[in-house]
Amino acid sequence: MHYIPLTLPFFVGLFLLFVFLVILIEIRILEYTYELLGVKRRYVFVLLFFSLLGSYVNLPVGTMHGGAMESDQVVSFYGIQYVIPRVIESSRTVIAVNVGGALIPFLLSLYLVFKMKLYGRALLAVSIVTIIVHTMAYPVRGVGIAEPIFIPPLVATVVALLISKAYAAPLAYVGGSVGTLIGADLLNLDQITGLGAPVASIGGAGTFDGIFMTGILAVLVAAIMTGKRSSPS
Repeated sequence: MHYIPLTLPFFVGLFLLFVFLVILIEIRILEYTYELLGVKRRYVFVLLFFSLLGSYVNLPVGTMHGGAMESDQVVSFYGIQYVIPRVIESSRTVIAVNVGGALIPFLLSLYLVFKMKLYGRALLAVSIVTIIVHTMAYPVRGVGIAEPIFIPPLVATVVALLISKAYAAPLAYVGGSVGTLIGADLLNLDQITGLGAPVASIGGAGTFDGIFMTGILAVLVAAIMTGKRSSPS
């Protein structure tokens, strides 16, 4: 259950975006982003870096009938190329949880919600993003469920700013990450049957790129638009 869900050029592109973010913050152009998000500076780097590496790891949690299997191919969806892993022999789709695209974002979201007491606002943000992302998610043969890469971060940013400018950054992350996991993956598990996807990874291929971009773009855009340089009291 170890494979990179994106083709090498797209994966390298996300890594370079991460490096660019590190450079921006290191030269203090976006230093206040940390304060708005509510996570200490050194931990932001660690979380984003391990989210990227964690996209390589899928934890199996079950199987379901998958129909005729696609194998060892590359599928394009909205310009993004997804890798279908090689299948030895099976007509079953493995349901898995992606470490970098599901487990880490979910745990960080829980931390932000409880630390900042965002319960009601986070629930509202997640609900709205879930509904919108669910309407945009689309079953892709061989891959599973996918959605346009920029939909989750952009929707999450707008929703977070409408709910609370003071807490826009953490709400954007929580809404974008958890809303995508629920709207794109969990609510579409019933559509996996017959897609011929060897692995249906929650937070993996098809949604990982959108969730990772949420961790970078949504937080940065929300922080810039609020124009605040200190944590809300």
